[in-house]
Amino acid sequence: MEARLTGKVAVVTGGGRDVGRAICLGLATEGAAVAVNYRRSAAEAEAVVKEIVAAGGRAIAYGADVTDYAAVKAMMEQVAADLGGIDILVNNAGLALRKRFVETGPEDWHSQIDACLYGALHCCHAAAPFIEARKNGRIISLVGDSSRVGESGLSIVAAARGGTIALMKSLARELGRSWTTANVVSLGLIETQHSDKAWLDANRDKLTRAYPLRRLGLPEDVAPTIVHLASPGASWITGQVISVSGGFSMVG
Repeated sequence: MEARLTGKVAVVTGGGRDVGRAICLGLATEGAAVAVNYRRSAAEAEAVVKEIVAAGGRAIAYGADVTDYAAVKAMMEQVAADLGGIDILVNNAGLALRKRFVETGPEDWHSQIDACLYGALHCCHAAAPFIEARKNGRIISLVGDSSRVGESGLSIVAAARGGTIALMKSLARELGRSWTTANVVSLGLIETQHSDKAWLDANRDKLTRAYPLRRLGLPEDVAPTIVHLASPGASWITGQVISVSGGFSMVG
């Protein structure tokens, strides 16, 4: 059976680690050529590229800060030139700083809004012409469930990601004429190698009680939903917010 994404080109922001890495590997397994974006660690992104290439896939690492529109635009143009176009954009990069709202200040607001909301805006705007030109494109943005139900200590990132949800719904309507879908995957707490392990261990019992499945998420729990939304099987799903959260939120 032919892989579902053979011939497609995907850009994954923050693709060098954790959830981003799992998404890159999942898309590559289904045949997509993957542009692995990173901001700081070229070594992590190159490790993902090597893993994909070793398995017979095609991937290239691209450094660009999603908060910098000029850098994002240049990256998308280079990806299209190197890999032959862009079919899939996964907005995975972001920043969340846990702090009570009254203890935050403009620096906290700008850093999180720039990464989470402007990052998605920049990537969507720079990639959309390429995606629309290829037809049947996919835009998928990751957010946290705090953006849907609210969460103490995460007010700023929740506000930024709430804007991303509104952006995706609007793009779903606007880009539908080119058969481009735009969806959101909303996550519960994902345990990664870069998590604050001491904090997680100290609060694990309390945290897991909030999840009907009684465990935190893993990067491998997220990637299959992203791959499905990128595939032909999801061609009639657009403008939706899909939770992958172990039941943390059950928003109708």
